[in-house]
Parts: sequence; C-alpha cells; structure tokens
Amino acid sequence: MEPIGWIEIITRLLAQLTPVLITLAALLAISFLFKRKLGLYGKLYDSWIGIIGFTLVMFWVFTGLFGAFDLIMTHDPLSIPGDQIEARRLQNALPGTPFTANSGEYPYYLLGGDHQGRDVFSRMVDGAWTVILIAPCATLFAFMAGIILGLPAGYYGGRLDTVLTFLANLVLSFPVILLFYLLVTPEITDSALPRVMAGILFLFPIIFLIILLNSRFYTQPTKRNILLAVTVLFGGWIYLGTAWNADPLGVIVFPANILIVFVAVVFVNSPTVFRIVRGLTFDIKTRDYVAAAQTRGEGNWYIMLWEILPNVRGPLIVDFCLRIGYTTILLGTLGFFGLGLSPESSNWGATISAGSDLLRRAAHPAVVPALALLTLVLGLNMLADGLREESLKD
Repeated sequence: MEPIGWIEIITRLLAQLTPVLITLAALLAISFLFKRKLGLYGKLYDSWIGIIGFTLVMFWVFTGLFGAFDLIMTHDPLSIPGDQIEARRLQNALPGTPFTANSGEYPYYLLGGDHQGRDVFSRMVDGAWTVILIAPCATLFAFMAGIILGLPAGYYGGRLDTVLTFLANLVLSFPVILLFYLLVTPEITDSALPRVMAGILFLFPIIFLIILLNSRFYTQPTKRNILLAVTVLFGGWIYLGTAWNADPLGVIVFPANILIVFVAVVFVNSPTVFRIVRGLTFDIKTRDYVAAAQTRGEGNWYIMLWEILPNVRGPLIVDFCLRIGYTTILLGTLGFFGLGLSPESSNWGATISAGSDLLRRAAHPAVVPALALLTLVLGLNMLADGLREESLKD
C-alpha cells in the first residue's frame, strides 16, 4: 500500500470525526432555535466570539466522549504494533502512512506515528478524554470549596473572615507551578498525603449540596429529608470510591496518579475562588433584596446560597471557564515534565514532551497534541470573553 496524500487524509479524518461533527451541529442548531429560552447560554449565540469559543470547546468535549467509547479512534492509543519490523517502520511515520500489521485494523496512520510507532491521531483523541475528565470536574470541586468558604467569610466578616483569608493567602503565596510540582513528586504521591487531602477536599461538594438543599427546602421537611438522604447515600458512595478507594460495590476506582493531579488542582484553585466569592459577597450583602430577605426572617445560609450566589453567577461562570483553561495548561505542563499522570499515557503534555525531542526529524507527533491543547484553551478563553460580554448586558 502506498501513503495517501493530504486531501485523502483530511477526507478520512472528517469521516472518522463524523459522529462528533453531527452531534456538534445538532447542538448548535437546536440551541440557536431556542436561544431566547436558554438564559445566559442562549445569549451566547449573539456573540460571535462566544459561539466560536463554545464550538471549539464542545468539539473537544464530544471528541473525548466518543473517543472514550472507542467510536472514532483508528487504533489502540497505548499499544505498540506487535511486529517489531512494523513497529520500527511506523516510528515517527509521516501522516498517511499505511498500517499493515493486522489486516482487520484501520489501514492508515492518518496523522502519522510517534517515537514508539503508536498512532498520533488515536493518542490525540484519547488525550482529549483525559483533559475533559479531569479539568472541568476538578475545577467544579474547587468552586464548591471556594463558594462554601467564601460566602460566610464575606457575609459574616470578623474573625472567621480573617482566619479563612489568612489560610487562602498562605496557599496563594506559593508559586502555582512550584506548588503543583511539590504535590505530584513521587515522595508525596507514594505517601498517605494524597488520600488525606482528598478525604478533606472531597467533602466540600457533599457539604455544599447538603447546605444548599437544607436551606432551600427547610420548610418542607419530608421533601428535604428525602433529598438529603439521597445526597448523603449517593455522595457518600462516590466519596468513598474517589477519596479512599473504598467503594463497597467495587464500581468506582480512582487511580492514584489521577487522584493526586485532581487533588492538586482543587487545592490550588480553591483559594482563588474563595477570594472572588468573598469579594463579591462583601458587595452584594448590602443590596436591598438581601435586606428584604433578612426582614422576612430567612436563614443566613438561605440568603447566601439563594439570594447572593445567584446574583454573582455571571463573574463566577466566566471565571469557571477561564480556570478550566488554566487547569488544562497546568495538566499539559505536568504531563510535559512527566509528573502526575503516567508518561506512557495519552495526555497531551506527555505526548508533546515525547515528540519534542525529535522535532527536526518529525514535527507532527508534538505539533498535533500542541494544536489540540492550543485550540481547547483558546476556545475556553473565547467562551469566557463571550460570556463576560453578554453577562454585562444583564
């Protein structure tokens, strides 16, 4: 078989990504038709910057999801061809190189091979799932921790605010990259510290949901008790599996290398979110609708979570998008230096690092994941700009 040219490569890439493109087009079309009923998300379609950013982000989200179910990958992203002669032939192979080791597999390496003869396209797709799995979830956990501490600090003030602000400033006084480096070094990952930190930090989402539901349905005890019971049981099950690797059903397994990266992201981002929420709460708590809620006799947590928090959602949503971008860059940086995630995994940082040693001989193993990382972060930044632009019009 002869190598294929760029026109056929692009055609085959589009064919492989057809499920992603169809799903993305359907999402954009349906959202555009009903944009006036979709709140801030619908208003995003009035901003060309925001919609381009949203399109880029969702492209990688769907790519990661379809890749996780092995619907668009052409080869196993982690395995090296069993035939040694074939593996050597495919090392740093150019895009469009034919793959002949097994006749039942996809016949080409569409974006070439890496330094070990693995498919660059499949590793790019698999790396997208790693980013989509860790960055948004870890950022969400950080926001829950920052919100649950920042609201009372800003609302009550006094000694509580002083102590929490001091602790936040203590964490923020360390350079982020250095702090990440310390948290993911082998000496730390091999100790019990990651599990202990996870045991503390992963409690915040459960606490957040419990306080949220209790304050909202306090006057409806039957409904409140049912919701709290479901939250405690379901949340406790996930908590045991993720934080302590002690799922009684054996369903949830959180690998140690992913756990420490997850914990590091939550630990580093929580103080910044805390300071943002605290500052916004200081401003909002003096508004008339907060005074009206106090006059009605509403509880403090109800006021914080259901009066103050919804009115600061705009800045928080924008910061959430930006923070996912920062987290994506940090994951790439850690992977580049071989920290946290396994160096043999498909994460984009490790793939860029492996390909960067051979840039003069073959640039594509490093350029492909670098472009993927660039477009995802660019999309998140453009999405944040679009959301900021539209939220200011409210």
